Amino acid sequence: MLKTNEPIQRETERLIIRPLQNEDYERWREGFRRRLPSQYKYDGDGIDLNDWSQKKFNEVVANHQEIAEQDEAYVFGVFRKSDQKHIGKVEFCTIMRDEFQWGILGYRIHNQFCGKGYGKEAVREGLNIAFKDLGFHRIEAHINLDNTPSIRLAEGAGMIYECTRKGFIYEFEEWTDNLVYYMNAE
Repeated sequence: MLKTNEPIQRETERLIIRPLQNEDYERWREGFRRRLPSQYKYDGDGIDLNDWSQKKFNEVVANHQEIAEQDEAYVFGVFRKSDQKHIGKVEFCTIMRDEFQWGILGYRIHNQFCGKGYGKEAVREGLNIAFKDLGFHRIEAHINLDNTPSIRLAEGAGMIYECTRKGFIYEFEEWTDNLVYYMNAE
């Protein structure tokens, strides 16, 4: 659970990681607008920018704040320091608190920024946020068996393969298996 009422903002050598703000709309929109065509099966963004307005974006920002206050999920925008471009996101959803302090990690880097180490840098710092600021003990990443870039990113960020969960998530109109990578707080 969030240990402070102050918004979390962390910086790495090249990135700023923080919750989205209403004034990020144009940067956010530009990140999606400049995406390259899908590079592989899991690279789609699923966003039609014609459906988005400043008002809708503000509603999403408010929703992110609300679900964080309720300890359901924490969504952080990833911005490049050198030019403030929105390059993706890192997010954590609470699975269970109490004696578990257990959450799940999600991440996405716009494909025009892939292959430059931004994902690994963002996830590493995101895990620091999860453990130090959000009070999680265990974070898992659930990854499709054939999502090689995501597997490499999880491993590169220091996460450990634990198991394969059979028929774990319903997607692509069927129950699919997922690899489980994890990290525990030190």
